[in-house]
Amino acid sequence: MPRPALRLAVELDGDGAHPAAWRRAAHSPGELLTPRRLARVAAVAENAGFTLVTLDDSILPPGSGAGPAGRIGAVERAAFVAASTRVLGVAPVLATTYAEPFHVSSQLASLDHVSAGRAGWVVGVEADSAAARAWGRPPVEGPEATAREARDGLRVVRDLWDSWEDDAVIRSVATSRYLDRSRLHSIDFTGETYSVKGPSIVPRPPQGRPVVLARQGIVPNELADVALVGGGGVAEVVAAADGSASPRVFAEIEVALDTAHETARERIADLERYAEWTARPDRLRYAGPAAGLVALLTELHGRVDGVRLRPLVLDEDLAVLSRLVLPELFVRRVAARPLPGTTLRASLGLPRPLSRFTTADSAAATPVREETR
Repeated sequence: MPRPALRLAVELDGDGAHPAAWRRAAHSPGELLTPRRLARVAAVAENAGFTLVTLDDSILPPGSGAGPAGRIGAVERAAFVAASTRVLGVAPVLATTYAEPFHVSSQLASLDHVSAGRAGWVVGVEADSAAARAWGRPPVEGPEATAREARDGLRVVRDLWDSWEDDAVIRSVATSRYLDRSRLHSIDFTGETYSVKGPSIVPRPPQGRPVVLARQGIVPNELADVALVGGGGVAEVVAAADGSASPRVFAEIEVALDTAHETARERIADLERYAEWTARPDRLRYAGPAAGLVALLTELHGRVDGVRLRPLVLDEDLAVLSRLVLPELFVRRVAARPLPGTTLRASLGLPRPLSRFTTADSAAATPVREETR
């Protein structure tokens, strides 16, 4: 049996994975926060064949020292990308450590409506005490507490998405009824530190629930649609993937590629003069020619469901990925492009979930929806 093709994601925050990536960007520093820059990079990713882009975020500045000191919110950028693309999935990073889950749910449901079913959510955490000061909240301290807030926040967000059944909106001019209130439900969540009543103020998202991605260990695997795993080598990544209970698993890979004029090592050395690119135990790192990355992803084929790439410098590495890596993966049928008209769930082979409040009677009355747009 042929193995399922990999789905490819790429992180588009800032100018790249290296903290000094802006020094090698193909634009002036002032263009980093402009819509033109974001639209250009998203178009390259979509045309290359990526299934999904992610956009990192935090209430705190993204860098230190002489690096960029600001960013536009990830949800706002995601909405812009969704409106300027046709098939690309878009997943902002949002943390519920201090942000209200009710607002997070509304933001992501709105993004799914705007994108016609191409929205995802990368579950984040705010572990720095400076984030608490920025929010004006008491600090959430320690890994157990931050994991609790992420877990409870995710459960609230999922329940709020479910609080409108699929047929809640009637839009009947003849009866002057916009919605059937019996299809709206209060979620009545009570956690260790807060409680939330429902229902949501936004109708159920087109996907039912936008795709949830989470780094392993942040939330229980069974609550995430996609687990993000890593390690120091392929064996560690495969072991983490095998131990995940999430329906899909993506490997996290930092990438620095040889260009026409410099090797990856030379490019890294140039940036290391300004800041250190610290290796992380939860990410693979590849530095070398495009053919080597193709070989690595071919090795992961069949062992994970996809990869999320973090390019050293977007303007340099994304061009090499587009010309030399993704086309070869498609030819080998190691990876697949997203199909036009499909939701992000459909692209990832995930079913559209029913609302947890749906009864047998309401399910029978609700028309079956295809996973296409």
